[in-house]
Amino acid sequence: MSTESFTTQVQTTSHAIRDVLRWLKLSESALGNASDRLNAINIFPVADGDTGSNMYATISASRVALMAHVESLSDDQQATMTVGDCLGVAGRAALDHAHGNSGTLIAVIINAMAPPLDGASRLSAPLFLAGLQRARTAAWAALSDPQEGTMLSVLEAATQAAQTGLQELNYAEEDRRHSRKTLEVVVNSVVEAAWRSAVETEHQLHELTKAHVVDAGGMGLLLVLDALRASVRGQRLDPDILDSLNGFHPQYPHVHQDMDVEEGFEVMCSLELTPLDAATLRFGLDEIGDSVIMSPMTMSEDQAGTVRWRLHVHVPESEQALDLIRRVGEPENLTITALHEIDDEHCHTHDDHQH
Repeated sequence: MSTESFTTQVQTTSHAIRDVLRWLKLSESALGNASDRLNAINIFPVADGDTGSNMYATISASRVALMAHVESLSDDQQATMTVGDCLGVAGRAALDHAHGNSGTLIAVIINAMAPPLDGASRLSAPLFLAGLQRARTAAWAALSDPQEGTMLSVLEAATQAAQTGLQELNYAEEDRRHSRKTLEVVVNSVVEAAWRSAVETEHQLHELTKAHVVDAGGMGLLLVLDALRASVRGQRLDPDILDSLNGFHPQYPHVHQDMDVEEGFEVMCSLELTPLDAATLRFGLDEIGDSVIMSPMTMSEDQAGTVRWRLHVHVPESEQALDLIRRVGEPENLTITALHEIDDEHCHTHDDHQH
């Protein structure tokens, strides 16, 4: 299937809009096709079997939001939208409607890539590197307990590959560094490095080594990067990119089903916070729970000195988290889910697919 099959229904002359929407649509397709297998090997940080579904739902929300935003604009307004504008709209929507650990982290990555691309009508290799570097910083900062052998490792490898590729062109003329051909070469190197890093995740975390699988979130990020490669090249997604990764094949068991699911609740919300309140809330959540992710959705403060944040945490009792949250702000887009219900839901989805 060519990328033309994914051309958005939005009619626009903006290269930025078309390029970002094509990337998101291809990412959505890749994650949708692989979601069951990503769910099957999702055992870290919690064996709740939802990584594929969460990443798919989050990317889908970002694409839908960007399309709706574009449709609300006049032709002249669409023509002035930059790559950074598009990623900003998509990233904020992804954060506001993120699902789970993996969905929140991929939303952080997309949202963080936007500022370096402000003013850019087309993506280039130097801008791609700047976006990856900022995404890497934001992703590590969002997590209270960052771990190697996860999506973070794959993002690090991707960033290093982009940096190495551009260093080899340090003395090239500026036009060559920003050419489409250079972007294609660098993005291809990034995907290859991300694939190697995804393979290595199996040996970086004890839980993955014991189960003989790679990290599900890392696989998901690899798919999103491959979608960018396909979009940049105007080619199909690589149908075999995950085939040799341990745990991908359909005959491989749903390893998370053999593991005890953590008792407790997943709490997610968005809220307006001052820097001090954000730091205080993170400290409090770290004390009572784990899998804490907090990331600003924008960097500009309003008149009250607050910034909109997205929050994710696993806690033994949801009221503990809600009490801390409501001390500093009013939660919006609040979801509370029992962790065992997440696992049951995706097990049932898998069983239904077998009939």
